Parts: sequence; structure tokens; C-alpha cells
Amino acid sequence: MANDRLILLQPGFSDAKYPGEQFVCIDCLPIEGLLSTDPTRGAQLDVERVAFTRPRAAVVAALDADHQSLPVLIFGDGLPPPADAQTVNGRHFVSDPRRILTLLAERHGFFKLH
Repeated sequence: MANDRLILLQPGFSDAKYPGEQFVCIDCLPIEGLLSTDPTRGAQLDVERVAFTRPRAAVVAALDADHQSLPVLIFGDGLPPPADAQTVNGRHFVSDPRRILTLLAERHGFFKLH
């Protein structure tokens, strides 16, 4: 995988536990906000939004069935992964939302957190 890959929950998802209601992911929302500040940044970043329902095929294929929590930033081959990255099936990733925001600034030129 050449680029870093960011997987988020699709905004406006539904949850069978709450019929008729739509939601956003509280952890994905700040990342969506950062992405919207400058859509031209992150040329080496692939962003994918997936449905709330499990199994989340894209996440299972990228990591495994035990690591479907979102958001997740999976590191590509372009830059070395940070020292605090987790590893599953040879793929390095970070799932902490605040850490993802920091890494988007460091690796992809988005604005830094203040």
C-alpha cells in the first residue's frame, strides 16, 4: 500500500438500536472537520468512509475482524510509521482520534492542533 489510508464512519449512519435516527461518529467528526479545511492537502492520503454496520469489510480486509473500531489511520509505504503505531498482519496503524489529527498534520500538511 503506497499511501496512508484513513478509514472513517460515513456521516449520517443509522443504528438498528435507534430506529429512524441518524448519527455521526464523535471521534470521526473532528477529523472530518480537519479534512474539510483544505481538500487539496493530503495528496498521499486515501480517505474511505464506510457504513456503521459490522462487519466492516474494508477494515477487516485492511487489518482484521478484531480491529474494526473507527477512525483508523493505516500507514502506507511512503513514510515510516510512527513509533507508537500498533501492528496487525504486518500493517501499522493508529486508532486514537487525537493522534490521528496530529499525524495528519505531521505527515500530510494539515493544520496542527493548538
